[in-house]
Amino acid sequence: MRPIARTRYGYRHMIDHHAPADRLPHPHVHGDGPSPLWNRLPTPHLPRGRARCGCPERRAAEQPLRAIVLTGGPGAGKTAVIAAARDTFCEHVALLPEAATILFGGGFPRHDTVPARAAAQRAIFHVQREGERLVDEERTAHTVVCDRGTVDGQAYWPGDPNEYWHEIDSTRDAELERYALVVHMRTPDLDDGYNHANSVRVEDAHTARALDESILRAWDGHPNRVVIDAQHAFENKLHAALQAIESVARAPLG
Repeated sequence: MRPIARTRYGYRHMIDHHAPADRLPHPHVHGDGPSPLWNRLPTPHLPRGRARCGCPERRAAEQPLRAIVLTGGPGAGKTAVIAAARDTFCEHVALLPEAATILFGGGFPRHDTVPARAAAQRAIFHVQREGERLVDEERTAHTVVCDRGTVDGQAYWPGDPNEYWHEIDSTRDAELERYALVVHMRTPDLDDGYNHANSVRVEDAHTARALDESILRAWDGHPNRVVIDAQHAFENKLHAALQAIESVARAPLG
């Protein structure tokens, strides 16, 4: 996995240490004076699979991007699956980081008030959408595996779920239709290994399980959903998730 680094400006970014030197940021522009802030921040790159490519064909212009959602409550193991997916699939499978981690790790306010929680969910929705759009319009990948999807916001919304859809100007049915597969990994309890390994995770085990149930209900009705229960042996859970992703990521294009 690409390491997370904190810059002098307090932002956290996924840094690609394998990127060519000419693509890495410089502390100053050529010439007098410091560079703009944007040029001085580390340059994150969208993670992709790095296994040997065996794709028999490339994505044609008319073929839609296949979007897969990896979801579930906090501590379910999504980060580990994303990391394993990098070593399992080729460069034509993009891996979209969790929008909430990007936002909160980058300094977005995280107040425990209704206005702040609502603002965060609106922001997360748009970051998620733009990330998916980026992969689609660059057209270098035929599949994107998303660490959460736009429907997750319903479970985190601080009020009536219908208000969430009104606020983001969409509908639950419309967002469900955007994803070819939903893989829901259930959150473990303390006995099955729940932890706080993610630095932006603030939920205790009880709250995490309640969120897991809310997320499960939010995605209810998707025609291609795989639910993977928590297990003592995480390797079994990981294998099941990768198998589900493979069913779409390695399916013939068309």
